[in-house]
Amino acid sequence: MADPNIGLLLYLPHRELEDRVFAALARAGFDDVTPAQARLFQRIGPDGSRLAELAEAARVTRQTAGFLVDQLERAGYVERTPDPTDARARLVRFAERGRAALPVAEAVIAEVEAEWAAHLGQRRMAALRDALARLREITDPHL
Repeated sequence: MADPNIGLLLYLPHRELEDRVFAALARAGFDDVTPAQARLFQRIGPDGSRLAELAEAARVTRQTAGFLVDQLERAGYVERTPDPTDARARLVRFAERGRAALPVAEAVIAEVEAEWAAHLGQRRMAALRDALARLREITDPHL
């Protein structure tokens, strides 16, 4: 069998991390978040984000982003608030339930990263993080 391509090599650890985050969220009572919702949720800025920005950052249509935000809003994870810079616009912000879920996910991510660092060694882990951050410069226009 040929060596796996870089896409698969990136996907497999991502899937493992995502699976562990979702399992921890479910154990903590946040078992109603889907992967599609989470991909949008993780792109919300600290001061909130406009729907169009979320759609673009998550690489989904505005209609899909709106549908996902509606679901997240009904579940109490996000809220829509007026944009202080534009009276016509609204921001999607973390609601109380969303703010409560964030530390659960962050703790699992830190745990997984520590395991990977122990496996790879600190130098390789730092090099991996650096390489991925540099790739993000050309793959993520929403830095």
